[in-house]
Amino acid sequence: MKRRSFLTTAAAAGAALAAPRLSLAQNTRVLKFVPQANLSSMDAVAGTQYVVRNAAMMVWDTLYGVDSTVTPKPQMCEGHEVNADFTQWTFKLRDGLKWHDGEKVTTRDVIASLQRWMVRDTMGQRIKASMDALEAVDDRTFRFRLNKPFPKMLFALGKTNAPVALMMPERIAKTDPFQLIKEYVGSGPMKFKADEWVPGARAVFERFDGYALRQEPASWNAGGKKMNFDRIEWIILPDSATASAALQNGEVDWWENPIADVVPLLKKNRNISVDIGDPLGNIGSFRMNHLNPPFDKVAVRRAVMMALSQADYMQAVMGDDPSLWKPCPSFFTPGTALYTEVGGELLKGPRDIEGAKRALHEGGYNGERIELLVPVDVPITKAEGEVTADLLKKIGMDVNYVAADWGTVGTRRAKKDPVDKGGWNIFHTWHAGADCINPAPYTALDAGGDSAWFGWPKSDAVQAGIAQWYSAADPAAEKAAAEAINRASFENVSYIPTGFFLMHTAWRKNVSGIVKAPFPVFWGVEKA
Repeated sequence: MKRRSFLTTAAAAGAALAAPRLSLAQNTRVLKFVPQANLSSMDAVAGTQYVVRNAAMMVWDTLYGVDSTVTPKPQMCEGHEVNADFTQWTFKLRDGLKWHDGEKVTTRDVIASLQRWMVRDTMGQRIKASMDALEAVDDRTFRFRLNKPFPKMLFALGKTNAPVALMMPERIAKTDPFQLIKEYVGSGPMKFKADEWVPGARAVFERFDGYALRQEPASWNAGGKKMNFDRIEWIILPDSATASAALQNGEVDWWENPIADVVPLLKKNRNISVDIGDPLGNIGSFRMNHLNPPFDKVAVRRAVMMALSQADYMQAVMGDDPSLWKPCPSFFTPGTALYTEVGGELLKGPRDIEGAKRALHEGGYNGERIELLVPVDVPITKAEGEVTADLLKKIGMDVNYVAADWGTVGTRRAKKDPVDKGGWNIFHTWHAGADCINPAPYTALDAGGDSAWFGWPKSDAVQAGIAQWYSAADPAAEKAAAEAINRASFENVSYIPTGFFLMHTAWRKNVSGIVKAPFPVFWGVEKA
């Protein structure tokens, strides 16, 4: 039986059979939510998993926040002043901000939080590299003094891709940026109930009555984050048939990312709404470790790309509906200003399995066993991992399919060790289209070697293109930089895009206020 036929049958059966019983989600003051994966951490600075980012943004706030037009707006800040050459930025915090433990938010907390974030984030690293000082003027005012212009400061402080510039109390922010925090005190609209956290099963958030609500309408991560629930309970249901049954039975209110196989079934239920969750979509990612053989050789990386079919990956993830996916021979989000296919020729046209076999041999592949990390509790990464295992075997590579949960993969992918010491060769993920619109939020695009994202690609040409974009004076110059980046990224094979796809979200019809965004927006959501 074909994989997709099996999944469709299983999903229908799962909806009909009794799933593990959850209490019905009838309380209007409690929202029960099924996230995309298990929540194994709450640190969106030390880690970059979307599920962690989504949870953390309820608990910790940002100085600025991007709205639905991807424009940064003041959030914890009252406002800012900047000099003519963008080398001195002065910010003032809003009055009345306080932490969940009742303490007042001060610039000491802000400076410690920014210092931790700047170590891990690519935009933060650029700020740090040109920073003469980050100083407190008083308890509510702080200042960056730079030796180079940085006009994109507000976007850096307000972007939503991890590492996010989340503000924490000084004592927590002093945690080593390469270690996970162990205390979860923020100033955001929800408090994290660590005493009720059961990784793999449940996470609970409780409304913070002391939250300093902005008066502007909420828009993505900007504006007034009004919470209409006393509690938000994340119910971890990695089995799609179980999650589908729970939503249909009214045991949960909202399922973040139902897989394509069960969407037709959900659409038939008159009590459920289904829609595309984020119109900017996602780019699938085949991520190789550039430190370990054989993918330390660009010729080997290019040989794999020669054989890789984006259609195979997208059909495995999203099915045959052409409205939900398309090929993407680019590192940038389709339909946006910087989208370009320059340099992506190797991903186009018929796939060449025999040519890839020869290129592997000529490129220096010596039969090394490939450690393929597959998060099997996330349908997207499980589907892509299965396609990759089959692909690598077809071109003559020795593959060890390592089935694990997303939290375990998230930990292991950070290891730079050789494979025989616990390292790895390949893992799959995806990048939200909002993170791939330009180089600023695009952590996975960076090719700075040791300072780059997991896989640690290194390319001076990619880095030069990114620097060219940062200094671009107009849209034409930005587009020229994007073309240079795209070409160099394909030449280096920083990672392999596996295609562009859209994901659904589904919720009970007694729930209202759900908006299309790159992450689940809980503020403004209500339940009748």
